[in-house]
Amino acid sequence: MTSTRKVEVFSAGCTACEETIEMVKRAACPSCEVTVHDMKDIDVAKRAKALGIRSVPAVVIDGQLADKNAMARWT
Repeated sequence: MTSTRKVEVFSAGCTACEETIEMVKRAACPSCEVTVHDMKDIDVAKRAKALGIRSVPAVVIDGQLADKNAMARWT
């Protein structure tokens, strides 16, 4: 049984966000579930705040905010 890794991208629709979304989709494994969240949605913004997100684009892997070093290891 393969466990699913939940990968979330928090985006404001900017060019940097779109590039990050594409990078995450390319790097995602077959068992990864990639979800893109629009920060213009108030519920998404509240969740982002609870996760400690202060800027976008931001990537959350299995409920943990990924830092730049984690992203470099993942890709």
